[in-house]
Amino acid sequence: MTSQRPPILSESALGLVSTRSFPAIVGVADNMLKAAAVRLVGYEKIGSGYCTAVVRGRIADVRLAVEAGAEIAEQFGQFVDKTVISRPLANLEMVLPISGRLSQIAAEQGYSRLSNQAVGLLETRGFPAMVGAADAMLKSAEVYLSGYEIIGDGLCTVVIRGNISDVAMAVEAGMYEADRIGELHAVMVIPRPLEDLEDTLPTASCWIEKAQPISLPIELKETQKELVGQAEKAELPDLRQLPIAEPVAEPIEVTPTEVITPEVLPDESLD
Repeated sequence: MTSQRPPILSESALGLVSTRSFPAIVGVADNMLKAAAVRLVGYEKIGSGYCTAVVRGRIADVRLAVEAGAEIAEQFGQFVDKTVISRPLANLEMVLPISGRLSQIAAEQGYSRLSNQAVGLLETRGFPAMVGAADAMLKSAEVYLSGYEIIGDGLCTVVIRGNISDVAMAVEAGMYEADRIGELHAVMVIPRPLEDLEDTLPTASCWIEKAQPISLPIELKETQKELVGQAEKAELPDLRQLPIAEPVAEPIEVTPTEVITPEVLPDESLD
């Protein structure tokens, strides 16, 4: 008797990488998704700028993704810590607030008109510097302000969308303005964000297109009611008021038609 293949749950793992910057954690998540076959569960922000990206998948893929994410975080100078949880029990995943909350947000959010475009993130320490940088980015290139994120410790991140060349130009202009007003903390440009990453990015409600119920061009119930009402209002003729046909008082005399008898000609052959 051959042993059955263990369920997928027993082969799964959770991977967590933490940074102290929102642009950095988005870049880490993007690198993790592109390095291995994992799913991005979401981010956990615990204050003071600490952000953690959580991925889920098979153990080998999660280990590969975590190493790739930690490497890119160290390159940004924002790496805090990392861990891999092999075969997490169901209770652990149910208690963690990440999975259920972000799945609900993604389901309610709808389709964003800014999807499938490059992403630019610029983080400042202080809200005025972020607003000034956002204004400079919008005026320097054809980009759109998607939303912003606040993670504590005075760190604010503005998110823009557009084609890659415009996003890169806008981020450069925003860096100069953020430095002029306050403190520039981190920047990130992602040319081709994956769908999992799209679902976790902050997006303003003005860019969300929610599914609308389909309205039929003709409502049959209303039409039936209208027809019944028209039939009730219609004035039918009163049969008692219709004229009755009267019998003819005198018989009609028919003049007989004169019958014309053809003239018989004598047969000359008898002579």
